Order: sequence, then structure tokens, then C-alpha cells
Amino acid sequence: MESVRLTEYARLPRAYGRLHLLHSTVDAYGRTHWLLTEAAPGPGPADPYEALVVTADRGDVYETHLGAVRLYRPRLDALPDGGFVLAEARSKPRVHHVQVFDALGRSSWTFRVGDAIGHLLTDTSGALWVGHSDEGVYGDDPLSHPGLRRWSSTGEPLWSFSPGPGPLDMSDCLALNVHGTTAWACPYMHHPLIEVGADGSVRLRTTRVRRVSGLALEGGRVAFLDLDDVLTYGRITEHTVEPEPGAARLVRPDGRALAGRSLVCRGPRIHVRERGGTDWSVFDIGRGDR
Repeated sequence: MESVRLTEYARLPRAYGRLHLLHSTVDAYGRTHWLLTEAAPGPGPADPYEALVVTADRGDVYETHLGAVRLYRPRLDALPDGGFVLAEARSKPRVHHVQVFDALGRSSWTFRVGDAIGHLLTDTSGALWVGHSDEGVYGDDPLSHPGLRRWSSTGEPLWSFSPGPGPLDMSDCLALNVHGTTAWACPYMHHPLIEVGADGSVRLRTTRVRRVSGLALEGGRVAFLDLDDVLTYGRITEHTVEPEPGAARLVRPDGRALAGRSLVCRGPRIHVRERGGTDWSVFDIGRGDR
């Protein structure tokens, strides 16, 4: 099988290397953010602590100091107004596990979006797209049961997935791509490609893929990344994704195999950070690798 090499994308400056990394992401505008603390917060309900967001934006690096963070192992994304949203993946009923900060790093809102968050991505309007794993879909928290929801940055529900006949189900939101104000999801168990507009309109296309963990889309084409780091490609039609011949294994920029990773999917790009690392690399379906 041929290989496709990732391209280096963003690197945490060495000056911050001594700090503890809580989470990192790539936002709706392509900026990279690292959420850092002096030390890892203790388990259980966290006492308020200070955190630092380091942002890399087209060669510029700047800091945002967050005050009174109350989450133990938060996920991070950025808001268009310069603020940030943090969310604890696991939560208990009635416990607020989402914390929103303004551009000055002040805590402004807290609310709940449901247990077992697998994906948290903001869009260019500032809305939050939240995809849940099967532990949330089949768990005790009704907020998680739809599997995929869109929330305002102040905690107002804007849209939720509703299952339908045939492959329109959501047992586990395996992959989520948010670009502009549109989201694409690939859920278990039938693995359809679901397109959701900002107005809540839903389009479903059947696929022949399995074990999907990420996806990238551009110009009527889609690339699916599976759990073994194998890329397969398809052509998007009115009701289906028709497979294209060939497959390729996604590898590091130096050609070596990936060793565990987390993904952020944004339009034509799949951003990759290896487990335990701070650097980001990227696959771009429109880059002409094939």
C-alpha cells in the first residue's frame, strides 16, 4: 500500500515546553491552540486554577491567560470573538461541565451539553458542535442521547440529531468535520455521511466505509481515515458516496508510522497530533497527494 505523508503544521514554541499540556486543537480559522498549566490539576472536582492558552496564527504567537478554570481534564476550542470554550468529556447530571471564557480570559458562562463528549468543535458563527460516544447515546444523560448536537456559546440548544429509517442512526459519532457553519458526521453503525447545515437541514449519503475516525471534504470528494490510519476516497453524489479505487496509509512527515493520535477535521484538512505530543501535522485532500 502506498503512503501519504503528513505535512508539518504547527509547533508549540520551546519556551512553553516545561508546562503541562491539558489539550490542544485547531480552530475554525486554522489557528492552533494549546491549553497549558503549571501542573496537572488533581482528580475530582477541581479547585479553581489558572491556565494559559498559547495560540499560533500564521507565524504569530500570543497568549491568553484564563482565570478560575474549574474543569479537571478539559477539551478546548476557540470562539470567533477571541474567547474560548472548555468542556469536560465526562459529566454527572446537574453538574456544569462547559466553561466559556471571554477574550480577556474571564469565565463568563457555564452550562451542560451531556455526557461522553467525543468531539467538540466550534464553527465560524461561534456555535458548538458536540458529538457523543456510545456511552453518552445509551447512557443516563438525555442531553447526550441524540449523539450530535449544536449549541450556542451561552448554552442554548440550537439543533439535535433525530434518527430516521434505514441508515439514519447515531449509535456513536465516530467522526466529525466542521467547516464554516456546516458539519459532516460519520456515525456507527451504518457509517453514512451526514451533512448538517446551520439551518438544521440534514442530508444523508450512504457509504461503504467502516471503522472511520476522521474525514476531509473538498470539491465533491471525501477522504475517510480509519482506525488503522488508512485513507480511502470517495465521490459525493446526491444520495451516496461512491468509492474511488486505491487506498493509502497516512504516515508522519518523515515517513514513519503514526503511534496513536488525536484528530481535528476542518473542511479539506485532517489535523493530526500524536498521543502525548504537542506538534500538529496535516493532511489536505486538495493538496494533490494522489
